[in-house]
Amino acid sequence: MRPRPSGRPTWKRSAPSGSGKWSCSCPRSIAPEAEVSFGNWNRKTRPELYPNTASIESDGCESGTMNMSVARQTDDLTLTAAGEWWTQHRGQSPVVATAIHNGHAMRDAMKDLCKLSEEERLREEDPFTEFIVRDVPNRIVVHRSRFEVDINRPREGAIYLRPEQAWGLNVWAGDLPSEITEASLAVHDEYYAMLKSYLRGIERCHGRFVVLDVHSYNHRRAGPGADPAIAAEAPDVNIGTISMDRKKWAPVIDGFMEAVQSFDFPGGRLDVRENIAFQGRGYQARFIHEQFPDTGCAIAVEFKKIFMEEWTGEPFVETLRALRQLLASTLPVIADAVESVR
Repeated sequence: MRPRPSGRPTWKRSAPSGSGKWSCSCPRSIAPEAEVSFGNWNRKTRPELYPNTASIESDGCESGTMNMSVARQTDDLTLTAAGEWWTQHRGQSPVVATAIHNGHAMRDAMKDLCKLSEEERLREEDPFTEFIVRDVPNRIVVHRSRFEVDINRPREGAIYLRPEQAWGLNVWAGDLPSEITEASLAVHDEYYAMLKSYLRGIERCHGRFVVLDVHSYNHRRAGPGADPAIAAEAPDVNIGTISMDRKKWAPVIDGFMEAVQSFDFPGGRLDVRENIAFQGRGYQARFIHEQFPDTGCAIAVEFKKIFMEEWTGEPFVETLRALRQLLASTLPVIADAVESVR
């Protein structure tokens, strides 16, 4: 039996720094703001788990209640996120990882119109996925909340205007002004312009490439004290492959799944299955397969939130570390498998 687990850049067409990290700042119609990120809740959390935040001591919150204290950026361990849309890193590998729902930041203009609490927004975001992908040399992390603009939906549905687009939530206090929505959609436009260029560079270097489109999902939607989703419908790791040529990319998918399944995970090996809770229908995966039909493979990787308490936001440090190690361990397997694809 598995024991209870314990334990953000904007796009600017400029040359990458020597470290391989691109500093992205594209003001366009959005002025940079002194924003901070959220991520530490009702227990003291190691700051390296969530680089945009500093540690916050416990304030005795009851179970099921998030402590959304703002983590002030006060030391070198934090990652500056003022006005940033995303961060991208580039290394020498045919494998890319993305964490496009990791972000929590919203522009003040949108935050003032948002009816949701910080807790409600965070529950549907994918906190800590940045930490899980941090050892992948090629990686992109989005810092804007999906409630400002959802990068994983097509442009016409990237802003949640109706409850049925957002898990039944009424997101906005009235209609959004057009200047607000256009500013957010500019982020969506620039992201996909960046992504296409970024992946074209990987393609030039390696011929073919694999994108690990990393997300997380809730499995205790009925409440903090309720039973979790039944295991048959909620694998620990859900692999979504519906938008790809599954036969062509079989060596990559099968090799990746086998590597994840065989990883010596604390408390027992993980339940890894394909197209169960999700099928990989997100816009990013579909965009990659449309733009790179012969050379790009986007795998939607959904981690069940076994690495955190989804109702309080408390991260489980050791589980997060293990997931980070797990993902890094698959990189040579994927790189070798890509070579066998014809």
